[in-house]
Amino acid sequence: MVVDPPREGTSRDQAVRETLEDYTLRFAPRSYRRWKPGVVATTALGGIAYLADFSIGAGIGLSYGTVNALLGILLAAVIIFATGAPLAYYGARYNIDLDLITRGAGFGYYGSVLTSVIFGSFTFIFFATEGAIMAQGLHVGFGVPLWLGYLITTLVVVPLVVHGMKTLSALQVWTTPLWLLLMVGPIGYLVVVDPVSVSRWLAFTGEAGGGVSAASVVLGAGVALSLMAQIGEQIDYLRFMPPRTAANKRSWWLSTLVAGPGWVVFGAVKQATGAFLAFFIMGAAGAAATEPVQQFTGIYELFAPWWLAVPLAVVLVVLSQVKINVTNAYSGSLTWTNSFTRVTKRYPGRITFVLANLAVALVLMEANMFAFLNSVLSFYANCAIAWVCTVAADIVINKFVLRRSPVEPEFRRGMLHAVNPVGVTAFLASAILSIAMYFGTFGDAVQPFSPIAAVLIAVVLTPVMAVVTRGRYYLRRTDDGIAEPRFDADGTPAATAHTCDYCLQDFERPDVLASAEPGKVICSLCVSTDRTGELVLPAT
Repeated sequence: MVVDPPREGTSRDQAVRETLEDYTLRFAPRSYRRWKPGVVATTALGGIAYLADFSIGAGIGLSYGTVNALLGILLAAVIIFATGAPLAYYGARYNIDLDLITRGAGFGYYGSVLTSVIFGSFTFIFFATEGAIMAQGLHVGFGVPLWLGYLITTLVVVPLVVHGMKTLSALQVWTTPLWLLLMVGPIGYLVVVDPVSVSRWLAFTGEAGGGVSAASVVLGAGVALSLMAQIGEQIDYLRFMPPRTAANKRSWWLSTLVAGPGWVVFGAVKQATGAFLAFFIMGAAGAAATEPVQQFTGIYELFAPWWLAVPLAVVLVVLSQVKINVTNAYSGSLTWTNSFTRVTKRYPGRITFVLANLAVALVLMEANMFAFLNSVLSFYANCAIAWVCTVAADIVINKFVLRRSPVEPEFRRGMLHAVNPVGVTAFLASAILSIAMYFGTFGDAVQPFSPIAAVLIAVVLTPVMAVVTRGRYYLRRTDDGIAEPRFDADGTPAATAHTCDYCLQDFERPDVLASAEPGKVICSLCVSTDRTGELVLPAT
């Protein structure tokens, strides 16, 4: 038997470690979840301050015209909200991140590594996207070379993200009012002083010209749907929600829905606004009309001199990008650490993957990925859609309609099968077929509809596979060897503390199980890092 050695030190040392590691790989205990629902929601929504939405909306609007862009954005928002709601509920209700949800929702203990790679890729792709926007702002405002701007935007988040939820919560809460003022103020001013610009924008038909086109609508939706994986970052915060009680029930549900799938409402508004701003400055900015710093500089110059307009735009860009990129770096470090630990049985610490994730993002920025943003996102969308829709279908249909999947989530090694064919099959089929469709394998006529195909294949095949397999591959065991239930009569995770006999720390009931060594209890991290497998309970 080989596991990580016991952790030693004072209670203060332990608190520092918990702040740094932020319960990577595991259930977030009630003792750590001291924030009110509104604070958690504000922190989660702070991550949607990103400006890529403006670029995405601008690209869609300029390419396909305003009406097609708005319909595409709306279609994507409806799909993202519908699929994100059950995931957000599970994250907030059971205090686990999306990877832990995925394990028990059709993928298995190792099967969900596939989706961790998808989500990890999402975090550094969007870090690179947002970092490039911030570098553009530094270049416009202060003449900083882009290559140096990329480096600055990468390094500035390191001291913020290493301290996890406590620091991120304070950052997001205190910066949100200023961000809202800088964001909403100039746009409101533009609409008031130049209302005719809105009607002209609505009549804009884009580069292709023509009227409403189903293909254009779906192509636009495909780009917007690439943001579907954002729900994973929202859940990284929502897992710190307090228990739902009779006293906080209303605020708990409101916070979960607004900060969970509700992020897409704000995102859709920003995308539409980006399309509007790009149209408004198109003549003056040309190809740079999709760059948020140029968009807001153009708006600020309506009511402020150039020497003030540019700094205001730069402050908005920098503030927005710091708010989102601490989230990208934080979530990326969680998911990569998670995958590495499961595959290698070694736990290097989250900070290792903060730096690794940032290094990859920096390489992407230096390679000028921003110039190919819409192409990258259109391709990536199919993988993200396949994953999120498969998990959502398992929760809604397999758990609550067919009753083939256990309602209470399971994520611990030994309790799950290594691979569950239900989710893995549905995910791979959805991703592979929709990507093939995207590259024209099935003809040009259906090529634009690859994102919709990804949704339908995942939603249909997930319950079909559950019926075919009769739900046999969800649980390897139904008893974890501890008599006390993991959840109380209301379905709330039990808060009773149990001491792990291997690391000698206390963990709440959902995070522990019996060891294969008689009479001993082991936590989820120690069983994950058991390289021989001698501590893993046998199958039943």
